[in-house]
Amino acid sequence: MASRAERFKKAAIKAAKTARKWAVTAAREADKLLAYAQKRAETEQRRMRMKAALARTGKVLKAVGRAAIVAGIAAGIASARAESRARKLSKKAKR
Repeated sequence: MASRAERFKKAAIKAAKTARKWAVTAAREADKLLAYAQKRAETEQRRMRMKAALARTGKVLKAVGRAAIVAGIAAGIASARAESRARKLSKKAKR
């Protein structure tokens, strides 16, 4: 029969091996979670960059739209002025 000290030592070794096994398992799970978190953070960052780029593009398109409207109005005014001046000149020429 094993002595009390040997039984205690055997139980301690068994507990240490079990603890090591679970520590390795926990480390593996932690690595998986870290990889997943990094991937998700990268995806979030990519999504935020894309959103910011789309917002900038939207601002640029808004500005271009406003500029096109202003240019159209300016062209219309210039055309109306040219028309009215052309008429005035032709009336003066007839007199």
